[in-house]
Amino acid sequence: MWLTDPSAVAAFREAHAHLHLLEATSYAPTVTERIRHEKLALVWGRARSIPHYTRLPGFAECDLSRLPITTKDEVKADPHRFARTDLSGVLKYYESSGSSGRTTPTPRTAADIIGNAISVAGLWRRSLGPEPRRVAALLPSDVLPVGDLVSAACEYLGHTLLRSYPFTLGICDWDRLEALFESYRPDAVFAAPGVLAQWTRVLKSRGRLAEVSASVRTVLLLGEVSLAAQRRKLGRDWNAQVLDASYGSTETGTMAAACEHGALHLLAAGHVFEIRDGAEVRPLAIEPTGEQRGELITTTLNNHARPLLRYGTGDLVQVGAATPCPCGLGLPPVQVQGRGDDGIVWRGQSLTEHSLGSVVYEDPRLTGYLVQLRADGSQGRLVLEKDVEVPAGTDTADTDTGDTALGDADIAAAARRRCAAAGLEWDDIVVVSQLPVTNKSGGSQKSWKRTNVARVA
Repeated sequence: MWLTDPSAVAAFREAHAHLHLLEATSYAPTVTERIRHEKLALVWGRARSIPHYTRLPGFAECDLSRLPITTKDEVKADPHRFARTDLSGVLKYYESSGSSGRTTPTPRTAADIIGNAISVAGLWRRSLGPEPRRVAALLPSDVLPVGDLVSAACEYLGHTLLRSYPFTLGICDWDRLEALFESYRPDAVFAAPGVLAQWTRVLKSRGRLAEVSASVRTVLLLGEVSLAAQRRKLGRDWNAQVLDASYGSTETGTMAAACEHGALHLLAAGHVFEIRDGAEVRPLAIEPTGEQRGELITTTLNNHARPLLRYGTGDLVQVGAATPCPCGLGLPPVQVQGRGDDGIVWRGQSLTEHSLGSVVYEDPRLTGYLVQLRADGSQGRLVLEKDVEVPAGTDTADTDTGDTALGDADIAAAARRRCAAAGLEWDDIVVVSQLPVTNKSGGSQKSWKRTNVARVA
């Protein structure tokens, strides 16, 4: 389709030329700003056919600073008011995962897909290297775009790709995935953290991890939140470099991608970023001075079917770092600290995927967790999933500290101490050998509150 549609061919040539220039200059801020300025002028033209924006203050003057922030609730409440009325050439249709309870229709044209994939490929090239590689993608490609993104980026970069999502019933179960890895011998794997954690458990239980992982040198995690402790554990298990590959959403496209050192960098040529801290909204410079914290606001420059102007992502981020990233790219580093609306309050403390997961995964013996709360809020229990290598009541060694401890009882006691230090008190903490499969696969609706928090009677 890309080769037969003149508009798609033009979009490819433009995105390819932009990336070539950015890579040749190590993403120099002056070059990024020039490309961004050109793209923003085109966005104003596309947005003139979007009912929501045309009558807002500042729109007629093309003045972003005067436009009000577009909220996620506004887009979810009436997504058709944010679609171009002259929309044509839609290539694919997606919907968001609905982490806040409502999904959002997200059509994409060929230009959307091409612009997003090529912008990400520029950073992934550094992680995967210039030579063709055998890549396996353990990611879904149904109503979410993540699997298609990996496919498009690998095709652009010239890598061989195997798509093998193990939670697709009747297509690729664990047995077939093991056989595929043995015959294909991938040296790079894209996967969601929960999916790879479960695959690792399966291989350990079969005594097959060493053989199946022998060819893998690089693991890139995306599709869910990835925590540093999870990456360290998976890195030890697979004897590979494990990176947090990208950050974005179905609505906005990819906003940041990882360099070869594992740092996420904002894709500033495809977005105009701002930071909202309380009532104040500040433009985010391509070369930020110091560290800035707040909610990330973006104006999407690669979106054609539904450009978003000053869209509030709801994600809390820290942009900038005390020391420069050794990659030397002129793109601001970003740390995603959690989603503002994807949390719960438990006994006065805010629980998020980041805050609780960071505490849980400090113990490398754990591979998952589930929060069970009574519907009336009277009690809460933390259920911890131990690794298959940790039998109950048996002396085990902590690989980080070298200490020897007793199985389940010690795991629960250590978790209680860590939680208490973080201000979290549970009525009960239990250790189990296996959590429900939806805790790893997300049941096609991966959302922390849906898969890791359960309301019980």
